[in-house]
Amino acid sequence: MTPAPDRPLRFALVAGEASGDQLGAGLVGELSQRFPDALFAGVGGAAMRCAGLDAWHDASELAVMGLSEVISHLPRLLALRSRLRRRLLQWQPDAFIGIDAPDFNLGLERQLKRRGVRTVHYVSPSVWAWRSGRARTIGRSADRVLCLFPMEPDIYAAHGVDARFVGHPMADQMPLNPDQRAARMRLELPRDGTVLAVLPGSRLAEIGRLGEPFLQAARQVATQVPGLRIVVPAANPGCREAIDALVASSGFPPGAVTVIDGQAREAMVASDVVLLASGTATLEALLAKRPMVVGYKVARGTEVLVRAAGLLRTDRYSLPNVLAGERVVPELIQEDCTPDRLADAVLAWLRDPEAMAALEPRFRDIHMDLRRDASARAADVVEALVARQ
Repeated sequence: MTPAPDRPLRFALVAGEASGDQLGAGLVGELSQRFPDALFAGVGGAAMRCAGLDAWHDASELAVMGLSEVISHLPRLLALRSRLRRRLLQWQPDAFIGIDAPDFNLGLERQLKRRGVRTVHYVSPSVWAWRSGRARTIGRSADRVLCLFPMEPDIYAAHGVDARFVGHPMADQMPLNPDQRAARMRLELPRDGTVLAVLPGSRLAEIGRLGEPFLQAARQVATQVPGLRIVVPAANPGCREAIDALVASSGFPPGAVTVIDGQAREAMVASDVVLLASGTATLEALLAKRPMVVGYKVARGTEVLVRAAGLLRTDRYSLPNVLAGERVVPELIQEDCTPDRLADAVLAWLRDPEAMAALEPRFRDIHMDLRRDASARAADVVEALVARQ
């Protein structure tokens, strides 16, 4: 495909959930400054539309989670991808940027790349945790891979794939010195005293597995820490309903638990310790400079399958430990994720102020390493790629 040399540049982007929508909005904003006449089209949410994307489909159409949900939506997703591919080839973009959503985007990128479209995959799948050979497969789909973490490009380089570390936008957004007192004021929490933030996940399935052991652990901590306040953010109304039901059945005294709508980041900053599910939230807690206890459970059948197939290639699960290169926060996974062990790990932090204080400079160093003006760096890579045409 050879676009007319005198027409404005065209950038196609596909993002599949809220985090991808934010990444896409930042990239569209940067590219718009460099190419004021450029056109942007594809799949995105409110943030990308506000930045200038002509959204042919909304990002929510791609936002399915879990194996059973993906299978039930597979015919619709495959049909959507086929329609999108035909429309993109007709539109003739100068570059296609797939933002996360690897199950949807990598196949689309591969099809477009074969037809001569320059392709970029923004947000590397966790090749450091799963089979690193997957990096070679990703390279067949993407001319460039934009990585959020510094350890990822070397894995791709070993397989001949051009991957660039651009930094993490969350590290650009969050302050180096979070204001705990201001966060407590905004959440109407006591200025003094001990606050425990509990985040059992942002999906109902996670709350179903982790909500009860997390809240039981919090109740045990409350028996040892007089005046403890517990704050539990709920990602959406469905999660709020599930969390409220768990709190009501957990036997907490009145006023001990505050359930809030959203504001997970605010809750972390306001806390002394965070008890949370493994995932991106652990990076947010790191950037908030808070000690944490990480817990997680998957279905037993999933665990057996992953281990039998040799898919998992790491003994560190949470991003703080991966980025630090050693275990700096407790990880309690599967059978270790019990109320007793979770409570003991939280109490260990609260009883060791020196250990809590020593964590802050470690987390600050990681924050600085990730703070690279990610949207601008990502735009640098895309700009250089289209300049080669």
